[in-house]
Amino acid sequence: MSLSKNIIRVGKAVLALWLTTGLTACETQQDNQSLIQYVNPFIGTGGHGHTFPGATLPFGGVQVSPVNGQSGWDWVSGYHYSDSLLVGFGHLHLSGTGIGDLNDILILPTTQAYPLDAKINQRDKLPYLEKYTHANEVAQAGYYKTHLLNSDIIAEVTAGKRVGFHQWTFPENTQKPSAIIDLGFAVNWDGAVDTEFEQVDKYTLRGKRFSKGWAEDQRVFFQVKTSEEVEKVEINKEGKRLVAQVFFKNTDENKQVRIAVGISSASYNGAHLALLEEANNWTFEEKKKEAQSVWEKALNQVQITSSDEKQKEIFYTALYHSKIAPVTHSDAEGFYKGADHEVHKTKGGDFYSTFSLWDTFRAVHPLFTILEPEKFNADLINSMLAHYDQTGILPVWALAGNETNCMTGYHSMPVLADAVLKGIKGIDAEKVFEAMKATSLQDARGLKLYKEYGFIPADLEDESVTTTLEYAYDDWCIAQVAKHLGKEEDYKVYMKRSEGYKPLFDKETGFMRGRQTDGTFRTPFDPKEANHRENTDYTEGNAFQHSWFVLHDVQGLINMFGSNEAFVAKLDELFTESSEISGEHVSPDISGMIGQYAHGNEPSHHIAYLYNYAGQAWKTQEKVREILETQYDNTPDGISGNEDCGQMSAWYVFSSAGLYPVNPANGYYDIGSPLFENVKLNTSSGKTFEIISNNVSDQNIYIQSASLNGEPLNTYRISHKQLMNGGTLVLEMGPKPLKEINL
Repeated sequence: MSLSKNIIRVGKAVLALWLTTGLTACETQQDNQSLIQYVNPFIGTGGHGHTFPGATLPFGGVQVSPVNGQSGWDWVSGYHYSDSLLVGFGHLHLSGTGIGDLNDILILPTTQAYPLDAKINQRDKLPYLEKYTHANEVAQAGYYKTHLLNSDIIAEVTAGKRVGFHQWTFPENTQKPSAIIDLGFAVNWDGAVDTEFEQVDKYTLRGKRFSKGWAEDQRVFFQVKTSEEVEKVEINKEGKRLVAQVFFKNTDENKQVRIAVGISSASYNGAHLALLEEANNWTFEEKKKEAQSVWEKALNQVQITSSDEKQKEIFYTALYHSKIAPVTHSDAEGFYKGADHEVHKTKGGDFYSTFSLWDTFRAVHPLFTILEPEKFNADLINSMLAHYDQTGILPVWALAGNETNCMTGYHSMPVLADAVLKGIKGIDAEKVFEAMKATSLQDARGLKLYKEYGFIPADLEDESVTTTLEYAYDDWCIAQVAKHLGKEEDYKVYMKRSEGYKPLFDKETGFMRGRQTDGTFRTPFDPKEANHRENTDYTEGNAFQHSWFVLHDVQGLINMFGSNEAFVAKLDELFTESSEISGEHVSPDISGMIGQYAHGNEPSHHIAYLYNYAGQAWKTQEKVREILETQYDNTPDGISGNEDCGQMSAWYVFSSAGLYPVNPANGYYDIGSPLFENVKLNTSSGKTFEIISNNVSDQNIYIQSASLNGEPLNTYRISHKQLMNGGTLVLEMGPKPLKEINL
C-alpha cells in the first residue's frame, strides 16, 4: 500500500522558516509547495531495497535510524519494513548496499532498570526489546518518530552533519527515565573489537566502539550531551563488548529528555568539537527545522511540474536517496581514520567515505557534476586521491575509511576522468593521472592476467567476462585523461587496453563469453546461467545482462554484430526472452526483470538507451518509459533491487527528466522519454537548464521532434557543456513512434 498517509506534511512554521532563509527557488515550484513533503523515506525499506527510514543530512556524517537487531540480507541497513521490533537507534547506516555493516552506537530510551549482559547478541533475548507499529511511525527528510509500545515512550530523532539528536517523551508515571547504550550488540558481518564508556560530568558521557566487519577496521568515538542531569551509570563489560544504562534524575516539564551524540573516527576531541559546533543551546524543533531546511534547499536543485502526486513522491524520494552517500568521514577538526589505519587530517574541505563505485559511477556521480557545488565534487576527488596516497591505489569500494575491495573493475576511473574532463576546479589533474596509472599497473584483482593476455582468461579467474569488460572501459577513461594532458604514448597504450572487450565477443551466439588461455570459449554455455560469485564468468548476472557493457565504443560493439539490424534484434531478444535464470547458486541481485533485462542490478542500467545508437531511438523511448513505470513505486518495496547508495534512484532522476549518461565520462547525455511536463535543473554553474515535454502523458511517450534553445535538434544526445550553459530543450511528445526520426 502507499505510505503517503504516513508522511507528516510540513507545517506552516517550517514553510515560513524555509521561505525566509533565501531559498527563493521554491517560488517557481508548482503551487509554491514545499518539496520535502514528497520525500517518503519508507520507499526501499521493504523488498530488497535495503534503505533506512531514519534521519540524515545530504552526505552527512551521521544517519540516526531505528535498528531491528536482525541479521540477514534484507536487514543490511539495520531496518526492514516487514519487522516490528527494535533494539535501539544506531548512528551510522548504509543506504541500499548488498552487504551489512555499521548500525553503530545503539541507544534506546527506557522506563525501568534492566539487568545488563553484554554477552547477549540475540535480539529476542534482550530484556529491553521494543515493539512498534507502522501506524505510529513518521519518516520525513531529516526526521523520524516512532512510539515504543513496551515503554510507552515517543522517540524522535533528527540529524546534523556530525551529530545525532534525540528527543524522548516519557509517560506520566515514569519513575526511572533512562537509556540503554549498547556498544557490543552487532548484526550481519559486524563485531566489536574494543569498547569504552564513561561519564564525564553530570551532563556528559563519552565512549568508543571499534569493530571489524565489512570494514575491517572501523572506529567510532562519540560524546553524548544530555538535557537532564545524569543520576548514575551502570556498565556491564564482557571481553570486547559493553552495554550500559544511563539513569536521569528527572525529565523536564514536558516529560522529555533530549540528547545530542557527536561522533568522530579519529578522537574523543573530534566528537566533543562536533557537539560544540552543532549542539550548543539547542532545542529539538530547531534542529529538526534546520535539517529540513537543508533538505529543502537540496531538493530544489531539481523542480518538476506534474499533476501526478505519486510521481512527485517517487521522484523527490529518489532525489533524496541519491544524496545520502558518500558520507562525511572527517571530523569537526578535519581528522579521520584513513585506509592505512592511521589518523590523517584533510588539507581543506571534507574527507568522504562510503564510495560504492561499481554502482555509483554510472549515474550518481554524473548527477553530482550537474547539481552539486564544484567544491563538493573536488572534495570527493581529493578524498579518492588521499586514499591513493595512503595505499598506493585508488579506492574500489571504500567504507568507513577502509578498502573493502568489493566488486569488479576499478571504477574510480570514470569518476576521476569525468571530473578532469569537465574542468572541476580544485583537483590536480596530473596527480589524478598518476593515481590512475599506478592503480592500473598493479597485478592484483586479475590485472596481471589482463595485462598479459589482453583479457582475463576464464580458466584462470572467475567473473572473467565482467572484469575484462569493466577494465576495458575504465582504461578508456584513463586514455582520455592522458590525451587531455598531452600524454600521447600513454593515450595509445590505454586505448589499446580498452579493446579488451573484443576477444570476448562470440559472433555465433551474439554474447560476450569466457575465453580460455587456449583461445576457445568456455563450454558448456548457457546465456541465462548466473552463479553467484563463483564458478561463473559474470558478476551478479549472466551473458544476457553483461554482454552490453561497452560504454566507450558502442559503435564498435554494433560493428561486431555486423549491422544495426542484427544489434537491435539482439537487444529485442534481451527484453522479450523469458525471465528464467538458471544456475545452482543464482544471484539474489538479479531482480526487476523485463525479459532478461534486470533493472534491479546496475549492469543493465544503460542498456535501454543503446537503441539510440542503432537508428531506433523510438525503442529507447519505449523501453525507458516501461522501466520507469514498472520498476519504481511509492511503497516500501518500490525499488526493484538494492538501492546501492543512490544508483537506483539516480537512474530514475535522470531518466524521468528525459536524459541519461550512457558513458558517464564522455560528457554527453542520451535522450529518452521524460515523465514530466517540465523539469528545471538548477545547475552548479548557477544557470538553469529546462526540459519541456509538450503533450507528455501515459500514452504520449514518443518524441515527435526536438529543439534546443529554439534550434532543431537532430541527435539523440546533448552535451554537458550545453546543459551547464543553461537553456531549454523542447520535446514534442506523441502516441506513435516516428521510426524515420533518429533522435
